[in-house]
Amino acid sequence: MIQYIYFYPKWLRIWHQINALMFLMLIITGLSMQYGIFGIRFDFAVSLHNVCGIILVFNYLLFMVGNLLSGNYKYYLLKFNNFFKELKAQFRFYCSGLFKGEKPPFPLSKERKFNPLQKLSYVVVMFVFMPIIILTGIAMLFPQLIINKILGIPGIVLTDLLHIIMGFLGSIFMIVHIYFCTIGMKPGASFKSILNGYQEFSE
Repeated sequence: MIQYIYFYPKWLRIWHQINALMFLMLIITGLSMQYGIFGIRFDFAVSLHNVCGIILVFNYLLFMVGNLLSGNYKYYLLKFNNFFKELKAQFRFYCSGLFKGEKPPFPLSKERKFNPLQKLSYVVVMFVFMPIIILTGIAMLFPQLIINKILGIPGIVLTDLLHIIMGFLGSIFMIVHIYFCTIGMKPGASFKSILNGYQEFSE
């Protein structure tokens, strides 16, 4: 039986859409600055990258405050009882069970918004990758804040390298995230849910 649960309140949907747009613009402008592609003039790419980065910072603050005030943070809490066993089960499902028509080992419910693998990846991206991207981005915007040398290596080089690595990993996550959004009860159901707030699941 198909059920619907209101998983994505308006503030979360607004945050998600702004975050996706800004991250996409940061990828495009970042690649443009690095490799001179997309036909964007370098100085314009730098300015646009900075503006999108600043918007992303304020949007991230919206995410943090919204999670605390709404109680949405509970879906990100990691429980380590049988955690690796559950990760293995979910990984196995994605690798083979999904293509055999098996039921997911951790179906959606009012208490479970993410499966174990989703939860771990979201926690790493939102609470590890994003803070590093933001902090290194602010440092690049205000280079006087950067330590001159770290272990004999110029601080600006390490900051830039860390920013690029986190941006690359974030880009990989975005591609994988979009792919997994195509997996569901119906094609496109996950994309629809982030627009109307309601996620389909079966009981």
